Amino acid sequence: MKYKILMTLMGLEIGGAETHVVELSKELKKQGYDIIVASNGGVYEKELAEAGIRHYHVPMNQRNIFKMIRSYFLLKKIVKKEQVDIVHSHARIPSFICGLLKKRMKSAFTFMTSAHWVFYTGMGLKYLTNWGQKVVAVSEDIRQYLMENYRVRSEDIFVTINGIDTDKFSPRTDGSKIRQEFHLKEGEPTLVYVSRMDESRALVARQLIALAPKLAQAIPGLRMLIVGGGDVFDELLERSNEANEKIGRECITMTGGRTDINELVSVADVFVGVSRAALEAMAAEKTVIVAGNEGYIGIFRPEKLEVAQENNFCCLGCELSSEELLYRDTVYAFNEMTAEERQQAGAYGREVIFAYYSVTKMAQDCVQAYDAAWKESHTPQYHVVMSGYYGFNNTGDEAIMLSMHKNIQGLGDNYHITVLSNKPKETKEKYGIEAVYRFGVREVLRAIRHCDVLLSGGGSLLQDSTSTRSLMYYLSITVVAKCMRKKVMLYANGIGPVSGKRNRRLVKQVVNRADLITLREENSYEELLSMGVNPKKCFVTADPVFTMDSVAPERAKEILQAEGVPMDRPMVVVSVRNWRDMDRFIGRFARLCDTVVEKYQRHIVFLPMQMPQDVTVSEKVRRKMKSEAYILRGNYSPYEVMGIINQADFILSMRLHTLIFAARQRVPLIGFIYDPKIEYYLEKLEMPSGGKLKEFDMEETLTMVDDVMQNREAYVSLLGEKERQLEEMAHRNEKYLEKLLKRRK
Repeated sequence: MKYKILMTLMGLEIGGAETHVVELSKELKKQGYDIIVASNGGVYEKELAEAGIRHYHVPMNQRNIFKMIRSYFLLKKIVKKEQVDIVHSHARIPSFICGLLKKRMKSAFTFMTSAHWVFYTGMGLKYLTNWGQKVVAVSEDIRQYLMENYRVRSEDIFVTINGIDTDKFSPRTDGSKIRQEFHLKEGEPTLVYVSRMDESRALVARQLIALAPKLAQAIPGLRMLIVGGGDVFDELLERSNEANEKIGRECITMTGGRTDINELVSVADVFVGVSRAALEAMAAEKTVIVAGNEGYIGIFRPEKLEVAQENNFCCLGCELSSEELLYRDTVYAFNEMTAEERQQAGAYGREVIFAYYSVTKMAQDCVQAYDAAWKESHTPQYHVVMSGYYGFNNTGDEAIMLSMHKNIQGLGDNYHITVLSNKPKETKEKYGIEAVYRFGVREVLRAIRHCDVLLSGGGSLLQDSTSTRSLMYYLSITVVAKCMRKKVMLYANGIGPVSGKRNRRLVKQVVNRADLITLREENSYEELLSMGVNPKKCFVTADPVFTMDSVAPERAKEILQAEGVPMDRPMVVVSVRNWRDMDRFIGRFARLCDTVVEKYQRHIVFLPMQMPQDVTVSEKVRRKMKSEAYILRGNYSPYEVMGIINQADFILSMRLHTLIFAARQRVPLIGFIYDPKIEYYLEKLEMPSGGKLKEFDMEETLTMVDDVMQNREAYVSLLGEKERQLEEMAHRNEKYLEKLLKRRK
C-alpha cells in the first residue's frame, strides 16, 4: 500500500535530523508515496518544493503553550484536509502534539515517531514524551535508551540508518561556486565543519575557533569554513572575528545556515563533524574527523568502523572531544598524511556509505515500520501479561516461559507479551522478551492495566509446600487483574500440594474468579475439584515445554567439551535437587552413580537445573562417590540444557523438567519421586520410577538401569509416541487462550 504520510518536525533549518527528514521524504516520494511535511519552515523548504513535496507552516519549534495549541489545530486541519494515513513525527514537541491529536482523532491516522537523539528526561519531561505506535531509532544505542528510559517495547522499535544520497554527496560534486564565493584558492588547505550552532551542538565549533591561531601556525594558509546557524551563532561569529584578527587574516569563515552542504563539503581537504554530517563527508570521499558534543572518535579509518557504527557516528559513549585531540588529529591529517593517504581514507569512507548507509535502505526501514504500525492500527491487538516463577535461574521455569512465549507469539504478530520477571533486564537481554520487575508495584499494575489477559502459569505456582508467601503472591496478582476487570487464565498449571485449610479456601475463592483454567496433569484437575473449583472452567492439557526445541548437537558438544567432560564414553545425565530427607538418599544415590560408572563404563554428568542450589546438592553426591564425575557449572539457556540432554545415553532425575526435556528428546529416563507431579509424568510416559526418596532401593533401581541399557531402542520408540501425544496436548493451551481472547473482541 502506498500511504499518504505527514512528516512533522520542528523546523527545516540546517541539522542532522532535518536533513534526515528531507532525504527520507524525497526518497519515499520517488518510491510512490504521497509525502507532506509540516514544520516551522526554514532553508530546506525550497528543496522539498523542487521534489514536489507540499509543506505546511506549523509553529512546532518552541515549548510555547499558545504555539503548541495553534499547532494542534493546524495539524488537525491538515490531517482532515489531506486524509493522511500515517503521521510520522521527528522531534519531542511535534510528537507530543501529534500524540494528543491521535488520542482525540483515534482511528483517523496511524501515528509513529523517529528518535534521532536522546532527550533530557527530568522535570517530568519524560512523561510528556509520546513515541507513538512504532518508533524508528537511528542507532542501536538510541534503541536501548528508549527501552530503558521510556519502557518502549523492543518489538515496537525499528533501527535504521542516516541514509545518504550518494549522487548528491560525491567526489564529483563541483565546488567552484563555493571557492569563488569564499575566495578559496586551489591547493589552499581547507577544513570544513558542519553542525547547528546551538548550545547543545556547538562544542566542537567552539574548540576549533579557540584552536584557530595555533592551527594556522602549524598549517600554513589554513582556511576553515564553519557551516550552520543557531542560537549561539552570533557569539561564535564574534569569537571567530577575534581569532581572525589575532591571526592577521581571514582563517575562519562562518557561513551561517546553508542548504548547499554537498558543495561546501566538496572543497574540504579535511572534514570535521558528527552523525549525518560526517556520513555525508564520507560519501564525498573526504578525510573525516568524527567529533561532536557527545564524544570523540577521531580520524575515520577501518579500525574505527565498529565503534562508530555502535552509536551511528554520534560518538555517544566515546571519550569527550577536547582541544588537544582536535589539534593532534587535524595537524596529523594535513601535515603527516600524504594526499594519497587522504584519498585512500576517503575512498574507504565512501565504500562504507554504499555498504551500510544508502538512502534507499533508510526508506525501506521506515516502510517496514509503517507497515507494522498500519497493520497494528487495522488488526485487533492482544496484550498478554505472563506471571510465573520467572527470572530465578530455574531452567524448568525459564523453559516454561520460553515455550509459552513462543507458542503465543505463534498465534500472530498482533499478540504482545509482557513477562513479570525477578530479573527483567536479564530476561530482556538473554531472551529478547519484554519484562518488568515482578515485585515492582507500579510496573506490575501498569502492565496489568494495559493487558487483555493475565496468564498465571505454568508450573506449580499454587502450592504451599515451599511457602505460603509464594502462594499469596500468585493469588494476589490474579485478584488485582480481576479487580481491573481483566480476563485471567491459569495456563498449564500444576496445582498443589495446598495443605492449609485457609489456603485451600483462598485458592478456591480466587481460582473460581478465573475465566479459564488449563492444567498440565489430571492430578491437578482432581486437586482443584476437591477444593470446590468449578469444573466447567477446567481443562487438562500438558506442560508447554513439550513444544520446546533444543540447540544443535554441535553446540551441545561444545558446551560439554568446554566444561571438561571427556567425549571418550557415553554419558549419563544426573539431575538432583535439595529436598527433605535427602541425607540418607544422597549416600545411596552416590553408590548408584558409582555402579553406573564401573559396570556400564559411562561418565556421570550432573546437570543443575537451578543455580546455585542444584550445584550444592550435586557436589554433595559427587563427594560421596568413589568414581570421577562432572558438574556443569555454566548458566545455560533451556535450549542448551535440552541439547545437552540429547547427548545423554539415559537420565537419572529428581527434576520434573529434566524428565520432560529427556522425553522431548526421546532419551530414556528414570525418575525419583519427591512430589506427585514426578510420579504422574513417569506414569504418563510409561518410564521407570526409582520410587520415593525415603523408599529408594538401589538394587531395584539397578535392575531398571539394566533394562534401559538392554532395551534402549524400545524405550526411545515408546517416548516418541508419548512425546507426540503430549506435544499435541500442550498446544491446546494457546488454542484455549486464543478462543478466550477472541470472545473479548
